[in-house]
Amino acid sequence: MKLEQELKMQQFEGPHHRALLNIMFTSSWMGDKMSEITKPYDISEQQYNVLRILRGHKGKPANLMDIQERMLHKTSNATRLVEKLRQKGMVERILCEQNRRKVEISITDKGLDLLTDLDPILSTMDSKMFKTLTNAEATLLGELLDKLRG
Repeated sequence: MKLEQELKMQQFEGPHHRALLNIMFTSSWMGDKMSEITKPYDISEQQYNVLRILRGHKGKPANLMDIQERMLHKTSNATRLVEKLRQKGMVERILCEQNRRKVEISITDKGLDLLTDLDPILSTMDSKMFKTLTNAEATLLGELLDKLRG
């Protein structure tokens, strides 16, 4: 559906304004789709992102700064997210004996199992979401978004 129909607007201040609103609207729409998938597993989109980051460390622990730097939502409170995941048994926090301020975080088998369950669901969501774009269009979209953030 066109943005004009979604927002019930006839015109915009210009093409840049329309593009801005379209990016914001689409981001929210994609977030809603992601929440529909993660909610039944009792995790948020941001918690899923933390688990993905930790899985990417391939068994090596990460510190909070590493996690925060790689978060998709830069304003997320990584400390709070990690604690919620720890309470669910999906990550563990290890205090460094030499430096009590240093905390290392690792994904547990329970966290890895959850990601294994979610991987095919998210892959299907990606396929459905981008079925209307060719590979060339998806590449161009990615390049344009990179350029915008430039």
